Amino acid sequence: MINMNKKLKMSELEQKARELLEERGVTLKDIAELVYYLQSNYHENLSLEDCLYNVDRVLEKREVQNAILTGIQLDKLAEKKMLEEPLQKTIETDEGLYGVDEIIAFSIVNVYGSIGFTNYGYIDKQKPGILKRLNDKSTGECHTFLDDIVGAIAAAASSRLAHSAVHE
Repeated sequence: MINMNKKLKMSELEQKARELLEERGVTLKDIAELVYYLQSNYHENLSLEDCLYNVDRVLEKREVQNAILTGIQLDKLAEKKMLEEPLQKTIETDEGLYGVDEIIAFSIVNVYGSIGFTNYGYIDKQKPGILKRLNDKSTGECHTFLDDIVGAIAAAASSRLAHSAVHE
C-alpha cells in the first residue's frame, strides 16, 4: 500500500504504472520477495522491508514506468486478440525466439548498472515466486512482457541494494 504523502508526490505516469502492476495481480511485496530471493545470501541482515524500499525506488524511475505501461498494454491487447498476425500469436504464446519482451526488461535492468544483467538472467531462468504464476500459460492471461518486467524490476532493485551495501 502506498502512503498518502507519497501518492500526492507521484507523477501520473508513476501512479498508472503502479496501478497496472496491481491490476495484473503483482504486488510490490511479490517483487520484494524476488529481491530477497536474489540477495539474501549476500546481506546478513536483509529484511523484506529493505527489499521493498529498493523496489519502491526503482519504480520511481521514468524508464521503468514507461516499460511497465508499454509491456502491460501489449499483454492486454494480446489477451483481447487485438494485435495483427503474426505478432498476435507470437506474443500470445510467448514464442521463445521473440526477444522484444527481454529488450524492454533490459531498459529497466540498465538503470542500476551491469550487475542487473546477472540478476535478471538468473531470476528469469529460475522463475521463483510470482514469476512462476506469471509464466503459467493455463490461466488464459498473457504475461509475455509482464513476467520479464517484474523480473527486471527485482533485478534492478537487487542491483541498487548491492550498490548501496558497498557504501556501508
